[in-house]
Amino acid sequence: MAKFPEAEARLLNVKICMKCNARNAIRATRCRKCNYKGLRPKNRERKA
Repeated sequence: MAKFPEAEARLLNVKICMKCNARNAIRATRCRKCNYKGLRPKNRERKA
């Protein structure tokens, strides 16, 4: 994980569009690039 909690929050508290993989704000309901409604929260667990 990142060293600082502020940096960690900035990197991980986003939603990812399942159509175009764009990063969106956590409060977003639609994608900012393609207007798709299918957003998922970013996976916060590191993959080993």
